[in-house]
Amino acid sequence: MSVPCVAVARERGETVRSRLADADALDGDHQIAVDDDTIYIPVVGRDRVPADLADRIVARDAAARDRPTAPAEILGYEPSLERLGGIVIIDEDDDERAREIADAVMAADLPCETVLNRASPIEGELRVREWDVLAGNGTETVHREYGHEFALDVAAVYFSPRLATERHRVVEQVESGESAVDMFAGVGPYAIPLASRGADVVACDLNERAVEYLRENAERNGVADRVTAIAGDARDLADSHAGTADRLVMNLPHSAEEFLEAAVALAGDDCAVHYYDIQHEDDPFGPGRRAIEAAAGDAYAVDVETERVVRSYAPHEYNVCLDVRLTRVDD
Repeated sequence: MSVPCVAVARERGETVRSRLADADALDGDHQIAVDDDTIYIPVVGRDRVPADLADRIVARDAAARDRPTAPAEILGYEPSLERLGGIVIIDEDDDERAREIADAVMAADLPCETVLNRASPIEGELRVREWDVLAGNGTETVHREYGHEFALDVAAVYFSPRLATERHRVVEQVESGESAVDMFAGVGPYAIPLASRGADVVACDLNERAVEYLRENAERNGVADRVTAIAGDARDLADSHAGTADRLVMNLPHSAEEFLEAAVALAGDDCAVHYYDIQHEDDPFGPGRRAIEAAAGDAYAVDVETERVVRSYAPHEYNVCLDVRLTRVDD
């Protein structure tokens, strides 16, 4: 059967396979093959493959792989599961069905330490939710993403593994020596890769527990010397870091507009801004663009370089990103 494969030199095989695994791009239904000096790694689709590997995708016949017992084989149906480190997350209103799925997950040949069920929506200023622990004994884990490790407690901090590809897209734009400000940093999924690319990063979050993990994760990933972690309101950064940012990350989709005045104050003479928003499908980018232009006023020229739908958020609503260039206007 012909499937998409990433073709790379044999000596790079394990490095590339690991990157594809971090991006959740591996096709586990088909076998990796070697032909002469080239290794062919099956992938689930082009959209999950890191951008620098996309031109290496080829169609190739691949043998089916014998798979270990999956939860679906035990249950007789395919449950909706999300992986976060050693945690498997489900979202079931029916308690009996939730426990049935948890039992199947633990019985299957699936690396898993804990099964959690969402017990509340994301709530409050710190964007956290409640969980039911169905199996295992905790809500803390270590998540791996594009070669980085993030320790976190899902009951204490906000973290979405679904944004891994988007985070990687932003990080790949960074050049060594940049000064970056992550205004809503969480446990560091933007800040730490930015620092790994050679940026000096100021990372702020209102959630003090998240900032504790951020500092731990900076150490864990060997970038503590390039990450300044600050617990507090990002608007307060404008007093201490005004005019310093070559790059700003504003990943607080429901509320980022409230922080645009501070973002403009933080911007240097030439600043890239990654602004995240949630808007109706009829005009997903216009409100963000207009808000940025209003905040910039006459001080900056505003160039919207990219308008990107990150994912569907709700019926008729999109989570979007605007990559914007702010260029200071001479007086």
